[in-house]
Amino acid sequence: MDIGQLLATAANLMLTGMVGVFVFLSLLIAAITAMSKLASRFEQPVVMPTRTPSIKAPGVPNEHIAAISAAIAQYKNKQKL
Repeated sequence: MDIGQLLATAANLMLTGMVGVFVFLSLLIAAITAMSKLASRFEQPVVMPTRTPSIKAPGVPNEHIAAISAAIAQYKNKQKL
């Protein structure tokens, strides 16, 4: 086989593959669209529940903040040594 025949075979194979992928994706899009239309016929209306105000959680206790601050200060002092 010469280079011309190899290039023609490669182009033919590439074109066949691209057409195959295009056809597959077109069928996939058509199937998804059809299923979406079919599903919308049987869809029940969604009732949104009313929101109740959530109870606000209290913040971090002052004792925890003091303990964390002391631990950070102690860590920084140990790193200086």
